[in-house]
Amino acid sequence: MQVLILCFAAWVLAGPVTPSDRDGSSGVADLLTRQQYERFFPHHDRLYTYEAFIKAAASFPLFAGEGSPDVRKRELAAFFAHAAHETTDGGPGSAGGPYAWGLFYTEEVGCKDGHCTVYNTGGTSPYRPAPGKSYYGRGPLQLSYAYNYGQAGADMNLPLLARPELVSQDGVIAFRAALWFWMKPQPPKPSCHDVICGKWTPGAEDLRLGRKPGFGMTINIINGGIECRGNEPAIKGNREDRIGFYRRFARLLGTTVESDCDCADMKPY
Repeated sequence: MQVLILCFAAWVLAGPVTPSDRDGSSGVADLLTRQQYERFFPHHDRLYTYEAFIKAAASFPLFAGEGSPDVRKRELAAFFAHAAHETTDGGPGSAGGPYAWGLFYTEEVGCKDGHCTVYNTGGTSPYRPAPGKSYYGRGPLQLSYAYNYGQAGADMNLPLLARPELVSQDGVIAFRAALWFWMKPQPPKPSCHDVICGKWTPGAEDLRLGRKPGFGMTINIINGGIECRGNEPAIKGNREDRIGFYRRFARLLGTTVESDCDCADMKPY
């Protein structure tokens, strides 16, 4: 709203889905049990419940709902990888490993005192910031900027421009806002959904700029201006963290990922 990593294929039996594991409101529940979710996010904030995620996903039936079972699982792993990175409290040496602390934070660290005013802009959009409100990162993908809150609210019929705090107070809204960003193309950027599902075909200019389908392109969409610009330790570390989460979640879901998941050679937008 962050040396080239190779994503090794791995297979793990995910375990049967029992009736008690299913919510019934979304096909995503057929891919991910509550037990798996808790294994993904053993330290998740109470805002981010499995039930909230399944209910939110029902508003986006194409999310993890197109293509083969492997494609659907891969999209789920990719979405959670970015959400985990954006909200993690972990890292090297963390208890349980560096990838055990996703969905820990509900708001951008250090912004609650209102000093992150850089986000209080509608840009060229028709969405103007509401007086006294702040539009820093909130939710699983850290929705940021007044224009994103405004557009997301308009598309989902939610008062997010007037009440941006809903994205960190209501678990279903938090996940819906993240899935909205994931599913929505923002030209010239394609949607993360289309990219990870293979529905996006790069044009000649994209190919010239190194842009290609796969997880690396989703990094470019989400934060390419910062993270797809070289191999300085901090920049590379963010990419490695996203890719590490992606590899882990794909393995736990029992699917494979592409061999090159990086965006270091892609031109940012």
